[in-house]
Amino acid sequence: MRFPKISRSLRQLTTHVLAIALGVVLMVSTLQVLPSQAEPAPRVTALDTSKLAVQRQSPASAAIGSTSFVTAAVNRVGTAVVRIDTERTITRRVDPFSEDPFFRRFFGDGFSQQMPSEQQLRGLGSGFIIDKSGLVLTNAHVVDKADKVTVRLKDGRTFEGKVQGIDEVTDLAVVKINAGNDLPVAPLGSSSNVQVGDWAIAVGNPLGFDNTVTLGIISTLKRSSAQVGINDKRLDFIQTDAAINPGNSGGPLLNGQGEVIGINTAIRPDAMGIGFAIPIDKAKAIAAQLQRDGKVAHPYLGVQMLTLTPDLAKENNTDPNSPIQIPEINGVFVMRVVPNSPAASAGIRRGDVILQVDGKAITSAEQLQNFVEDSRLGQVLQVKVQRGNQTQQLSIRTAELQNNS
Repeated sequence: MRFPKISRSLRQLTTHVLAIALGVVLMVSTLQVLPSQAEPAPRVTALDTSKLAVQRQSPASAAIGSTSFVTAAVNRVGTAVVRIDTERTITRRVDPFSEDPFFRRFFGDGFSQQMPSEQQLRGLGSGFIIDKSGLVLTNAHVVDKADKVTVRLKDGRTFEGKVQGIDEVTDLAVVKINAGNDLPVAPLGSSSNVQVGDWAIAVGNPLGFDNTVTLGIISTLKRSSAQVGINDKRLDFIQTDAAINPGNSGGPLLNGQGEVIGINTAIRPDAMGIGFAIPIDKAKAIAAQLQRDGKVAHPYLGVQMLTLTPDLAKENNTDPNSPIQIPEINGVFVMRVVPNSPAASAGIRRGDVILQVDGKAITSAEQLQNFVEDSRLGQVLQVKVQRGNQTQQLSIRTAELQNNS
């Protein structure tokens, strides 16, 4: 009775042993086959390592590597960037007794005698040479009303500068120095090719620190002077985050290739890291006129205006204290008409909304300003306005905008 049970146990044990042995054999054979079927591991050479390092390098670190493109750009401009020092003498009439209560009590305010007093004002700016004969381009506000202009080159030479022409409307001026006919010239690029995000390199003499270079990008294009808060100018600025400080005015704004794309000019005192430059294409045209005529004639209408939208008009109309009801339309609202101006002569009134000029729809103050700027002196413009609930067609003949000075 016991032998059959032992026989079955032996058979089960033998089956388990054979199964384990077969598994061991299959595992060993698999380990021997797998290496022969696998791909060989790649060998990393020194050349491959350098390639990987380049691939992992960020664009910024690649651009500002050991051979900086900024250095190459600044070297291309070279010594064409100059410093401009100005002097201006103003005469003030002071009253030595105006603050003295004794004399006011016994002799009255009419007793005070006005005594002349001179004061010397000094200014600092930048500029760059645009012609080998010694023509320097800078900002109008740098040299305007200056009695003496001194141009200092990077190599230390100084020359007396003669202002050939000033245009306050575009804040541009041309200064001439007599330094021979072999001066370095800054390469002029084209501002029409500039795009937002391009490199921007500002060169000049900020705060009196000569030959200073700052780097940034183009933040935006066609930033109107009205948006910047400079209502007496007619410009669409290049905006940049390259540091621009007092003394940079008139210096060049360069692209990554070292070409001048703008002229650093406007600084908002409340701005942090925002600067503005006049596009070089505009400056080229103005500089040519200043060299030829000494001034630039700008046509004007004679209105102070505001871009009008339906929402803005509705906000005004719902205000119970509003002195006027405005049509809830798109156009240009006339806030004020300058006396004895072309607009006044044509019958434009405060509160009118300009809708069209020469059949073209006008939807912003900047658009109207540019339209007038591109017109000719004495050109008659057909202006459609809405006055209350009625529209009228008026003819306005442009006239020359007079210099504020």
